[in-house]
Amino acid sequence: MTYEAVHATPDGDATLDRLVRTASEYGYEGVVVRNHGDAKPDADLEAVADTYGVDVVSGVEIRAEDPSRASGFVGNHRETKTIVVVHGGTPELNRFAVEQPAVDVLAHPMAGDGDVNHVLAKAAVENGVRFEFSFREVLRASGGERVQALRDLRKLRELVDAFDAPYVVSADPRSHLHLRAPRELVAVGEVIGFDAAAIESGLAEWGEIAERNRGIRSDEFVEPGVKIRSGDGNRSNDDNQSADHHSNDDGE
Repeated sequence: MTYEAVHATPDGDATLDRLVRTASEYGYEGVVVRNHGDAKPDADLEAVADTYGVDVVSGVEIRAEDPSRASGFVGNHRETKTIVVVHGGTPELNRFAVEQPAVDVLAHPMAGDGDVNHVLAKAAVENGVRFEFSFREVLRASGGERVQALRDLRKLRELVDAFDAPYVVSADPRSHLHLRAPRELVAVGEVIGFDAAAIESGLAEWGEIAERNRGIRSDEFVEPGVKIRSGDGNRSNDDNQSADHHSNDDGE
C-alpha cells in the first residue's frame, strides 16, 4: 500500500480534503497528516477518510530550536498522534531524533547544517527511527539548489544501504499541486540510485508505521507479539512465543 505524508492548511496551501482527493486520484491508499505542531489541521480526519476511502493518519512534524524543546514536544504528542516526525537539519536535532525510540521519522536530515554519518545510521537502526527521503527540493527547486539536494539524497541513500537503516519516502507536499504519483517518485528515486521496489517500500513504510503504532495503542496490546483476546481476557501470542517472554519495543 502506498502512502504520502502531507502538510494541510493552515500549515500548507491546500485543505486536507483537496489533498486526500488528489492523492486518491493518483492511486495512494493512505495519507499521513504531518502538520507542524503549531498548525493543527482544520479538518475532520475521519470524515475525510470516509469520503474518499483513503486511510488518513494523524501525525505531527515537530520543529524545535534544540533537543531539549524537541524532547518536550515529543512527549506531548506521542500519546495523541499515530506518527511522530522530528524536523531535523542540525547535528544536534538529528542526533536527538535517531536516539529516541518514541520518534518514528527524522525529516530533512540533510537540510541546513544537518548531515548523516555512520554513527547516526547505527543509532537509527537501533531505535527504529526512519530517515526521510524528501524529494521536495528535487521536484520544486532548480539550479544549484537542486544539484545539492540530489547530492545529499545520494549520500543518505549510500548510508541507508550500508547499514540497512529504515526509511520513508515523500514529496513533502504542501499543496495538492505538489503531489506526485508513485511512478513519478520512482523516477526521481532512480536518479539517486534507488530501484522501483525501494521507493515503493519507502512509500509503504508510512502505512507500516501507522499500523504498528495503532496496534501498540490498542486496548488489546500487552507487549510485542502478545495481545489480549477480545471477549475472554486471555492472552494470545502473535509470534508463537510464550506470553511471559519480553522483547524490546522500538516505538515508545
